[in-house]
Amino acid sequence: MSPTLSQRVNVLVLTARGYAWWRSHSLTLLSGEPFRLEREKQLFLGLAQPQAGERWLDVGTSTGFYAGVLARAGCQVDAIDLSPAMLCEARRREGDAVNWLRLDGEQTGLDAGRYDGVTIGATLNETPDPAAMLREAARLLKPGGRLWLMYVAPTGTPVQRLLARLGHLTFTEGRWVERQVPELTLTHLARFGKVELALLHKENIRRNHAPSQV
Repeated sequence: MSPTLSQRVNVLVLTARGYAWWRSHSLTLLSGEPFRLEREKQLFLGLAQPQAGERWLDVGTSTGFYAGVLARAGCQVDAIDLSPAMLCEARRREGDAVNWLRLDGEQTGLDAGRYDGVTIGATLNETPDPAAMLREAARLLKPGGRLWLMYVAPTGTPVQRLLARLGHLTFTEGRWVERQVPELTLTHLARFGKVELALLHKENIRRNHAPSQV
């Protein structure tokens, strides 16, 4: 598929230089409540529970927020993005403790079952085929592995419809996500304004009850 408008804009050096500022304020603006990066980090660490020595993949890393959190937790981290400018800025901000790679999150070419965990931020809204990205993440996870997602959920507003039509953005929600990857179980789901945070586990802990709320 052709790159979305967001993906084309993200290759610009100016976009990469300014992205960290947007990232630090975006959840506050989208949720309608104070939601800085520290709060997002603590939710991620508390729910996904990355452990030192585990191998994680950060898909659509942009300027490396999740990659940096994981590296500081002692994980082995691969971080991928299509934008060389974003990868350059991420490396400048987070250093060489992370393995920065220019790969497509929809078809990475990496070995199946390689990772204890995968993180995908708002890249899920920006990719041409979010279902393909989810299937690829599921393929890369070990049994018992975790998939952490942060994305903008559908609101049905005229602004979202315009962004979907002109920017080729996709807005989704947790139950749709789970249907794309039946080998994963949705275990945690929380919505803050327009933003959802979701955690899924692979295979061996499938549950019959509703996911817990943060």
